[in-house]
Amino acid sequence: MAVPKPNELLKIDHKPPKKWWMDTKPTFRPGTYSYPSKPKNIEILDMWNPREWSPTDEDWKLPEDWKERILEGFRDLLKKYRSLKVFMDICVRCGACADKCHFFIGSGDPKNMPVLRAELMRSVYRGEFTKAGQILGRWAGARELTYDVVKEWFYYFYQCTQCRRCSLFCPYGIDTAEIDLAGRHLLNLVGCNINWMMEPAANCYKVGNHIGIQPHSLKDMIDFFVEDIEDLTGVKIEVPFMKKGAEVLFVTPSGDFFADPGTYTFMGYLMLFHEIGLDYTMSYYAAEGGNFGFFTGTIENAKKLNAKIYAEAKRLGVKWILGGECGHMWRVVHQYMDTLTGPADFLEVPKSPITGTVFENARSTKMVHITEFTADLIKHGAIKLDPSRNAGIKATFHDSCNPSRGMGLFEEPRYVLKNVVPEFYDMPEDTIREKTFCCGSGSGLNNDEFMEMRMRGGLPRANAVKYVRDRYGVNTLSCVCAIDRAVLQPLVNYWVPGITVTGVHELVGNALVMKGEKKRTVNLRQEPIPGMEEEEGDV
Repeated sequence: MAVPKPNELLKIDHKPPKKWWMDTKPTFRPGTYSYPSKPKNIEILDMWNPREWSPTDEDWKLPEDWKERILEGFRDLLKKYRSLKVFMDICVRCGACADKCHFFIGSGDPKNMPVLRAELMRSVYRGEFTKAGQILGRWAGARELTYDVVKEWFYYFYQCTQCRRCSLFCPYGIDTAEIDLAGRHLLNLVGCNINWMMEPAANCYKVGNHIGIQPHSLKDMIDFFVEDIEDLTGVKIEVPFMKKGAEVLFVTPSGDFFADPGTYTFMGYLMLFHEIGLDYTMSYYAAEGGNFGFFTGTIENAKKLNAKIYAEAKRLGVKWILGGECGHMWRVVHQYMDTLTGPADFLEVPKSPITGTVFENARSTKMVHITEFTADLIKHGAIKLDPSRNAGIKATFHDSCNPSRGMGLFEEPRYVLKNVVPEFYDMPEDTIREKTFCCGSGSGLNNDEFMEMRMRGGLPRANAVKYVRDRYGVNTLSCVCAIDRAVLQPLVNYWVPGITVTGVHELVGNALVMKGEKKRTVNLRQEPIPGMEEEEGDV
């Protein structure tokens, strides 16, 4: 799908429209919405109203009792979650969040301001559930739930990446991502969802990972990685699967098996585990760390996908879990797991078998982030690194929204990077760590038909990358999220050409000095290491 040129997309009008927001309807223009789910995926997930339909159709083929279903679902959420009722009542429309959303910055659409996105739902809450709203109507900011409101919800609730940057600036701590999740849940009650979210979740139900890779295919893919590592290093490694009694279960997003540059990151993991002699296993059943079920806003989907990991850890008899570079896996684990499927009392508090470090921060989840694990190895001098193998790389780091705002992972990735690359520069302070800007494609919106909005939403992140590129000559953007690795490359190609996107452990794999290895002349991408071009030519 063609995306307008950058100079066209930069014509953004942030002036408030003259027309009252309740009187405007969304225009379903290609590039600004995601395609609806295919019926087969809704059936696999045992959800509601599978059918063929399009957002551009006048008739969305909703069930006859669509209004009752949504209102009953809304009433149920308000009873279950006091936080949602507080979020519906407490907003004073101060506007502190208004300019913090990347989609508002990149599009100028006022309904992408977090305060107004939430108001789409809050207005129905007032109109249907409060006396003031039922008596005063629009004077109290209230309205009825209508067919057009459902269409408006679909358009804007699937234009939010649930990054939670807005909540950081809200003086009341209103979490618009939670409101967005509730909105998606209500839309699901009448079968209004998007395929890029439902198909990965359905694949995970069927074969254990979002991509839908069958076990025998996954084994073949990993065998190829093992061969590549041996060609590069001369070191032959083994990757254990379904090994009962191993100390650690390693889980990573399936994007690492399937798509570049995640594959290079995966090779970096395998090299590290071999070098330190880690007693670990992987699993075909739990071959997915990500949780697209979470994006649907339906707790049961999120719960089932999260439970697979812990059920497999119990079956295999491991002591604890090591998690790869992923985004939303970590938000689910740190913010929801204990009440979804936990507590995981059958596992031990994670302790590094190499350094003896006890990861107290993982006492509840029993799951350690790979950058925490590797940073600990580096701190204790447990691995040998040669940053000159990443010569020419001037790196910066993109804090992925979920590991940063969802679990407070700020310093460990930077510590690892500073030990494996010659030069590292942070982006401006108000665009990193807890204030990081989203990639513009999270929460199931990383599909091609949504590309224009992805480029608009990614504009603030791209601006920060441009700053360090122009000021310091940065040429590499590293991150710890599979979705980020997939979507940041087209984003920087569009806004900031000349930047390469990598995972952190791709750069670790390049720098790692392995026992018994041969002289390396190329990196994990088979590109010549600077200074080794002639030797590569002699091979």
